[in-house]
Amino acid sequence: MTDNQYQPELPRHMSFGWLIAVLGADMASTLDKHLKEIGLNIGLWPTLFALWEEDGLTQSELTSRCNTAHYTTTRLLDSLEKMELVERRPHPTSRRAHLVYLTEKGRELESKAAPLAKQCNEEFLSALSSSERAQITGLVKKVIAGRNPKLKL
Repeated sequence: MTDNQYQPELPRHMSFGWLIAVLGADMASTLDKHLKEIGLNIGLWPTLFALWEEDGLTQSELTSRCNTAHYTTTRLLDSLEKMELVERRPHPTSRRAHLVYLTEKGRELESKAAPLAKQCNEEFLSALSSSERAQITGLVKKVIAGRNPKLKL
């Protein structure tokens, strides 16, 4: 090897970042395939998931909970409105803000989408025991919270 060649400190298969990126991309692709069966896609998932957890959030709250850029949230909400899954309503105390609510169609979609996500998680975690599943979930949440304590987990 010459002095000009870069030698990584860790091989790729030992890099936490690379492993998480591979796993995340694979999980996102798999969930996207499942969601397309019901007319959704992976891009819409975080916003819908947040609203199924708590309806009536502001766009800023959705941006924070989904860890997306403000303009991305705006674009996603526009798409969800066109699909008649959400509606924006005026905020009772702010002239500038709107609250985002699921429509009946959006609420009903949860009963189809949630089992698909559960199936995807099960597929990816099937090699782990229940205690290992709890451990890996807890450790990843700890890493995320350490990097982004404002993100609501």
